[in-house]
Amino acid sequence: MRAILFDDTLCIGCGACMAACREHNRLPETTDPTQLSDKQFTVLRKTAGKQGEIDYRRFCMHCQEPTCASVCPVGALYKTPAGPVVYNAKICLGCRYCIQACPFSVPRYEWSSLNPRVRKCTFCADRLAAGQVNACAEVCPTGATLAGERQALLKGGAQTPGRGTGQICPEDLRGARGRRHLRPGALLGSLLPAWAAGQPAGRTSPGADLPGAVENPALRLRGSFTLAGLWWLTNRKAEVARAERGAPGQGGRR
Repeated sequence: MRAILFDDTLCIGCGACMAACREHNRLPETTDPTQLSDKQFTVLRKTAGKQGEIDYRRFCMHCQEPTCASVCPVGALYKTPAGPVVYNAKICLGCRYCIQACPFSVPRYEWSSLNPRVRKCTFCADRLAAGQVNACAEVCPTGATLAGERQALLKGGAQTPGRGTGQICPEDLRGARGRRHLRPGALLGSLLPAWAAGQPAGRTSPGADLPGAVENPALRLRGSFTLAGLWWLTNRKAEVARAERGAPGQGGRR
């Protein structure tokens, strides 16, 4: 299982990771380099730490047990055996429940597009399939972003001096109701409190304020059937409309 280890104690805020991400994903320049968007999959931010100002990254955590994938009614989001949580736009319903479910507020929607998709970091799945490392890790000049096998990164990161507190993100992260939600593939070695760099403001633990359907399997199943039914009806109407346009005597082409 592949993973990324980001160490904010080594990050110098050069922005090379952001530039590499834009180039690999063919993304345009954005006006605000600190905000994730449908055109920006990783960002650099600054915050005050115990030893001064700290640079840290925000990007998809590619969880071992991704909540976004668990709530998707059609499986448009799923985790590959190699590690990345990827997205299939061809089967996406556009329900955007994954956006609401993500504890790290990562996925973004292409609101301005006529054919909108859910957009986020892809973990460079195509590069991994070709035997290459993640683009952001390849260009990092200080080793703040490392890519490799997950267990090796966990073991090596915890034993390397200068890794902040020496604490890599916990293997088991539990939500407010005690259920295991996350075992992220993107690891953090940080001077900040656990998950402070990755969590949106106001959240005390991953999964603490997820929608009720995420915590309640019955509601999640009911919502999945409802969305699947709407998807079928929409496609059925489109098929009937196409058939009527092409049928003789119905005003269509003959």
